[in-house]
Amino acid sequence: MFKLHNEAVETVRELRPLVANATHCDIVIAPVFVHLKTIAERLEGTNIAVAAQDCAPVFEQSANTGEVSAEMLADVGVRYVIIGHSERRQRYCETDESVRNKLSAAIKAGLKPIICVGETLEERESGNAEKTVERQVILALENLTATEAESIIIAYEPVWAIGTGKTATPKQAQEMHAFIRGILRGKHSDRVAERIRILYGGSVKPDNIAELMACDDIDGALVGGASLDANSFASIVNYI
Repeated sequence: MFKLHNEAVETVRELRPLVANATHCDIVIAPVFVHLKTIAERLEGTNIAVAAQDCAPVFEQSANTGEVSAEMLADVGVRYVIIGHSERRQRYCETDESVRNKLSAAIKAGLKPIICVGETLEERESGNAEKTVERQVILALENLTATEAESIIIAYEPVWAIGTGKTATPKQAQEMHAFIRGILRGKHSDRVAERIRILYGGSVKPDNIAELMACDDIDGALVGGASLDANSFASIVNYI
């Protein structure tokens, strides 16, 4: 929940030329709901796509005051949507079931979902990190066809490394990413497992992106605070 309207527009204006030549990755930014249409219009025809930070767990227009549907997001130029971010799970009581319902609504609207999974510090220290992540992945992808599964992105964000300045070591991140890919392989196939991109999120910065991206199973980054400054975010995009 950052940036007033003019601040968001200015950040996008600064960012566009800084990443205009980036062809090695997909670039997506996720402003707050009220800026989405303006930002999508500003970025039309560029190599930067727009994501929403959340969507409603129901697809149909209905009596759900305060919610924004996936269909409404697609209608204003949004192409991606973040679902199940740790802050939503912790502070707003989102469940694996609501994440699954949002995922279904997003796919129905033609959006590309970014599904967030990750363990708390307590779960990691008690040896339950893999158990937690496995549950989140399996329940989110429940009942998806192989084609639908291929349309999603998974973001592994260890809750203990978000906004804390702590970062999972490349070894820790790689181990969990490989574990997630193994879950996907077991649930669907080698093809599906390889086609689904798995991002790392958790205090990603310009000075650690190269080391993280050198890991075999880390396909990209879900960037938090470092994305608020155009130069910082561009440095992450252009790390190679």
